[in-house]
Amino acid sequence: MSKTTQRKAVIVGAGIAGLAAARRLSEIGWEVVVAEKAPERRGGGYLLALTGLGYQSADRMGLLAALSARALNPVEFRYANAAGRFGYCVPGDTMRAVLGQDAVILFRGDIESVLYDAIPGNVDLQFGQTVDEITQDDTGVQVTLASGGTLTADLLIAADGLHSATRRQVFGPEKGFRRDLGHMLAATTLHEPPDGIPDGTVSTFTAVGRTATIANLGPDHRAAFFDYTTNDTQSELGKTAFAALATPYEDFRTVIPDVLTQLPTSATTYFDTVSQLVIDRWTDNRVVLLGDAAWCVSLFAGYGASLALAGADQLATALDQQDIPTALRTWETKLRPETTASQRRGSRNARLHAPTNRLRLLARDLSMRATVFPPVRQLIRHQLRA
Repeated sequence: MSKTTQRKAVIVGAGIAGLAAARRLSEIGWEVVVAEKAPERRGGGYLLALTGLGYQSADRMGLLAALSARALNPVEFRYANAAGRFGYCVPGDTMRAVLGQDAVILFRGDIESVLYDAIPGNVDLQFGQTVDEITQDDTGVQVTLASGGTLTADLLIAADGLHSATRRQVFGPEKGFRRDLGHMLAATTLHEPPDGIPDGTVSTFTAVGRTATIANLGPDHRAAFFDYTTNDTQSELGKTAFAALATPYEDFRTVIPDVLTQLPTSATTYFDTVSQLVIDRWTDNRVVLLGDAAWCVSLFAGYGASLALAGADQLATALDQQDIPTALRTWETKLRPETTASQRRGSRNARLHAPTNRLRLLARDLSMRATVFPPVRQLIRHQLRA
């Protein structure tokens, strides 16, 4: 379909994967259009560590300095029970030692902000835009936008997340790919830190099957994260975040009730299942899945943002060196082992985030307490990346 000598890509989604792909493809001479359904750029998100391949890609893309400038350095990670009684603390330096030197701790929204600021001016970034129809053949793809416009391109990149509408149109219903881990996750920004949560700390409150974490890391970096287990995620999804969280956290007596009162007015609350995507192919002719739309390793893997950044970087590198069909095959073959290993890690780590019995809760606490010992830190770092 494409008749121009300059290759063109339409990217659906302006998250980490989509913005990184836009930057890299523009760098290698592609014309790029990004369609994002949200009316404006999003912020917030959960706290994460950019590590491994993601850290390396950020360095290659010249983004590491800007990301490091937004890095957060918690002075302490505090752990308490549902009653608010703190049992132990892990110094920030110890946690950073666990992650290793090639890691940056920051909010997901800060990564997107750095990528957004790095997008070249020739990238056409359209907010409030969705894709209605996709047709393709061996030479290109045609995209009909909800606004009524039509775009013809060499490649369509679906980077629109776990619930990708683009993937559904081309690859089929989500239920054929989604692996539910039996957890619900809520994340929200906080206008004010709750009483009893000191500045510079990340405080985690845990009971069997339920965890709540409060990050108080300065203005614009105050957030709450909730993770609880359930046997009926679809029923939970039918509720508002406030209604869903009320029951599992009703016995959390300190701090958490104050946080929950902020949920009904928070426009930045994220609430969804914790899931993975298992898809036997990420490409369909001239449509390619990227980031969570392709492999969603889940929050529990601790590597989703890193894979999104690295996946975009490696995709552009392959496209710069080979014809499109060969590049797509090369890219998937190289990256798939890393995503598969991350999914295994995510499934394994699920028990640590909201331990399902007292024995697992005790095991988590013992392992965190033991991080003061260098050999234990090295072991945990290996497990996080294995």
